[in-house]
Amino acid sequence: MIIKIRLDKQKSNSLRKMAEITLERLNKTDIKKYPANALTDYYDVIHKLMEALGLINGIKAKGEGAHQELINYISKQYNFDEQTRQFLQQMRNYRNRISYEGFMIHKNYFALNQEKIKKIIKKLFNELN
Repeated sequence: MIIKIRLDKQKSNSLRKMAEITLERLNKTDIKKYPANALTDYYDVIHKLMEALGLINGIKAKGEGAHQELINYISKQYNFDEQTRQFLQQMRNYRNRISYEGFMIHKNYFALNQEKIKKIIKKLFNELN
């Protein structure tokens, strides 16, 4: 559920910094060799940035389905198209399957989607600026 909270710029900045650090590490990783780990990291970056946006807007997603609700909220608030929203939900689903089922991502996933992921991350960073 989405709840109203007090704005927290300091925590928002900390989440943004953690996202930058994770991206820096990802740039040094062979994502073709470790596609599942890379997807988990990219999702983590996107989630941290969305959470940071929520904090500066005075909202937080909590409880069952929090990530799903946060994606829907940020997509609506920041005018992501439906295709992008669905892509983010698919990433969330893959990340969960990797974490809880040992699901493996095919190395071609990033050949097909890396530019889209980078574009989403860039948009989220721009919104935070």
